[in-house]
Amino acid sequence: MEWKTVSYDWNQIRAFLATAEEGSFSAAARALDLTQPTLGRQIAALEDQLGVTLFSRQGRRLEPTAAGLELLEHAQSMLEAANLLSLTATGKAQAIEGEVSISANEMMTAYVLPGFVEKLRQTAPRIEVRLIASDSVSDLTKREADIAIRHVRPEQPDLIARRIGHTKAHIYASSIYLDRVGRPGGDGDLTGAQLITDENRNRLKHAMTERGLICDETGFRIMSSSRIAIWEMVKLSIGAAVMTDDIAAREPGVETLCADRLSFSIPVWMAAHKELRTSRRIRTVFDLLADHLKESGRYRD
Repeated sequence: MEWKTVSYDWNQIRAFLATAEEGSFSAAARALDLTQPTLGRQIAALEDQLGVTLFSRQGRRLEPTAAGLELLEHAQSMLEAANLLSLTATGKAQAIEGEVSISANEMMTAYVLPGFVEKLRQTAPRIEVRLIASDSVSDLTKREADIAIRHVRPEQPDLIARRIGHTKAHIYASSIYLDRVGRPGGDGDLTGAQLITDENRNRLKHAMTERGLICDETGFRIMSSSRIAIWEMVKLSIGAAVMTDDIAAREPGVETLCADRLSFSIPVWMAAHKELRTSRRIRTVFDLLADHLKESGRYRD
């Protein structure tokens, strides 16, 4: 073994991994409990030693360069080996088991996560899964959940976030309903259509007005605080409602309305407490869930 060639400083590798995960020096420094100048020096020293530039700025985020991405997989393997070493030394190395709780909004909990649970049971059958229907990021910081799927990037310093991609949302109605009431033309006239909304219906009214869609006041007579109830009413041909494309794609009997006039882009993020770096069971579920969501093909980068 040529020991003289093994000269990497583990602190520099940690700084590289944390910056890639967090997207900025300041967030990575908080995650590692370092000052930003210290972390910046570690990244600079690693770049100097390797002879490559590891990050480039993309808007407000730092993204790995092509060289950085190539090295990232190897650095992550080093982290996994270091974690395993630590677990073994403390007598905690064991089969992957124990409870992992996953928080997501009501629709994803009902229509997306069950398929993942089925897959997880085959891969890690000793994991106990608890699904929580919630839109609050605070359930992570309060340790009410281990992993959360959200449509905004969590900014809390104690959380690790990974962007899965994005989906879009449109107005959907069943084909049976549209056969009955008619499909709107290119003028975006939805007069006569029944829009099913959440309790903040004025938000949809405003969005439709901004985009030149026409709908009279009688079109907003059905509301619900439950997105599942709203979607079930769409499927029962009671009316139309806004829904994300990833959920709507699971229902062959629905169509989009005025897709060229009304569309919302919605990011999809996964987040976990920083314990993710040391908990084998949480890291396993986190990585499997991220792969499951990306492999579904319903979330674009």
